[in-house]
Amino acid sequence: MRIAVAAGPGGGGTLRTLAEDGTPAAPARAVPDLVAAIAEQERAAAPRWVWPSTARLYPRLLDAGVRVARCHDLELVESLLLGHAGRYGEPRSVRAAWARLRGEPVPPDRPPPHDEPAQPSLFDDDTTRDDPADDIGQVVAVHAEQQRAIATLDGFPLLAAAESVGALVAAELSHDGLPWSAEEHDALLTELLGPRPTGGLRPRHLQELADQISAAFDRPPAPTRRHSTDELRSAPRVHVNPDSPAQILKAFAAAGLPIPSTRAHVLKRLDHPAVPLLLEYKELSRLRTAHGWAWLDTWVSGGRFRPEYVVGGVVSGGWATSGGGALQIPRVLRRAVVADPGWSLVVADAAQLEPRVLATLAGDRAFTDAAAHGDLYAALSDAFHDGGDHSARDKAKIALLSAMYGGGTGEAVQLLGVLKKRFPDAFEYVEAAARAGERGGLVRSRLGRTCPPPSAGWRELTAAGDGDAPDPTAAQALRSRGRFTRNFVVQATAADWALALLGSLRRRLTALGSPRLVFFQHDEVIVHTPAALAGDVTAAVHAAADEARRLLFGDTPVVFPMEVAVVDRYADAK
Repeated sequence: MRIAVAAGPGGGGTLRTLAEDGTPAAPARAVPDLVAAIAEQERAAAPRWVWPSTARLYPRLLDAGVRVARCHDLELVESLLLGHAGRYGEPRSVRAAWARLRGEPVPPDRPPPHDEPAQPSLFDDDTTRDDPADDIGQVVAVHAEQQRAIATLDGFPLLAAAESVGALVAAELSHDGLPWSAEEHDALLTELLGPRPTGGLRPRHLQELADQISAAFDRPPAPTRRHSTDELRSAPRVHVNPDSPAQILKAFAAAGLPIPSTRAHVLKRLDHPAVPLLLEYKELSRLRTAHGWAWLDTWVSGGRFRPEYVVGGVVSGGWATSGGGALQIPRVLRRAVVADPGWSLVVADAAQLEPRVLATLAGDRAFTDAAAHGDLYAALSDAFHDGGDHSARDKAKIALLSAMYGGGTGEAVQLLGVLKKRFPDAFEYVEAAARAGERGGLVRSRLGRTCPPPSAGWRELTAAGDGDAPDPTAAQALRSRGRFTRNFVVQATAADWALALLGSLRRRLTALGSPRLVFFQHDEVIVHTPAALAGDVTAAVHAAADEARRLLFGDTPVVFPMEVAVVDRYADAK
C-alpha cells in the first residue's frame, strides 16, 4: 500500500491512499495533525509513503519520535528521471514536475531546507509554500507519472527505492548524530595547537611555527651569482606571514628559489629550512580552520555530531554535506568519536569496492574469477611480474585504478597494456564508456543513474569541422569528458550498491532494536550499538552486503567483502 502525503500549515495536511501503480484507491482526507496521522498509519500498515521531499518532512517526524520503514521521495526520483532523459539539473520539485505534465512554465526549485529562512519575508512568493488543498492532487499525479516512467526503465524501480531509502537514512543520521566527545576533541586541539586562543590570535603552537618560518627565511642563504656575501649580511630582517601565499612566494624568490605556487608538492621539491615548518603549519592551520574550536561549538552538542547530508549531492550518486564536513573527518580527529558507556562502534567498509563493481559490469571471466577472492589485487597479481619499484600486487592496483580513472604515465601505461591483454572485456568496458563520453553521449550505472550531458560550451568547443586542424583545447576537453564517463559507470554503480547496502542494513538494525546507523561515507558505515549486540550487528553488515550484491548483480561469483572492526573509538578501527 502507498499513501500520498501533502504537508500543510499549522501541522496539518492531507493523505490519500494509492494503488501500487499510483492510481487513487480512496478519497483524499484532511488530517489536523499530520505527524500523528502518519504515526498511526505506520503502526497499522507500514505503507510506502509518497511525499514531495524526505529532507523537508521527515525531520519533523523524527523529532516527534516517528520513524517510517519506506518512502517514495518525489523530488529525488524526479531528479533521477530527468537525468535519464538527458535533462540533468532541471527543476525537480512536485510543482515543477506538475507544470511539465501540463505544458506550463516550470517554476524554479525552492532553496534546500537548511537554506530557507525560518520565517517568510514580506516579499516571499506564496506559490512556493505548501498548500494542502492543491498539493495532494499534484503529489498523486506526479507520482503516477513517475511510476509509469519507472516501469519502462530497467533497474529503475530498485534505483528509485534505494535513493528514497537513502534519504530516510540521511535524515536519521543527522537526527541521531555520531557519538562525539567534545572533551577529547578539545584535548586534541590543545595538544596539537596549544590552548584555545582569544581575541583572534593564533594558537600558541601555530604562532611559534610562524615565528620559526620567518626566522628560517631570515637566515642568509649561500651566496649566488645574484647576491654577494656583503649584500646578504646587510639584508633587512624579514617577516613572513605563513597564511599569505604571496609573501611565501616572495620570500622563496628572495632566497633564490622561485616557485609557481605554495602547494605542498611544490614545496617538497625545495631544499630550504622553512619547508618542513611551512608544511606543518599548513596541516595544523587546516585542522584549526576546518575542525577547530569554532567547528566544535557549531556542530557538536549533547555528545553528538549532527551534520546535514545531501543525498545525491554528487553527480555519480554519492552524498555531499551542506554543513559540518562529515565526509572529510580527518584521521587525527577520529579519536574524538567515542561510543557511549556500554556501547560499541561497529565500523565497516567495503574492500576494493569499485574494482569489484567493474568485474561484475564487464563480465570478464578471468577478472570475475579473481574478484571472487578476498584480496582482488593479490588475485590479479599473477598477471603482473615482480620487478621495478612495485610488487606484483601493487602493479595490479595501479593498472586497475588507471583503467577506471583514466590517465597514467610511465609504468602505468605499460601496466594498462598488460591489463588490456589479460582482461580485454574489463578494459573494453571502461574504454567504451570513455568513447561514449568523448562523443558527447550519456552513460549509466547498473540501475540507470545517468551522467549529466556535456554543456553547450563543450559541444561548441569540440565541434571541429572536417579538415580543421585539431584544437589542443578541444582535444583536452574530449579527453576530460572521456575520463569522467569512464569513471562514472563504475563509481555510480558503486553508489547504487552502497545505497542498497544502507537499505538492507537499516532494515536489519530495526529488527535488532537499539543499534543505529550513525555514519556513512562512500563505502563505509558506522553503527552505534549496545556492546552485547555487536556480534549481531557484524552479522547484519555482512548479510546486507551480500543482499546488495544479489539485488544489483544477481548470481555473480564476485564477492563484496566487508572489513569490520568493533571498537570503542573510531581511531582504533584502522
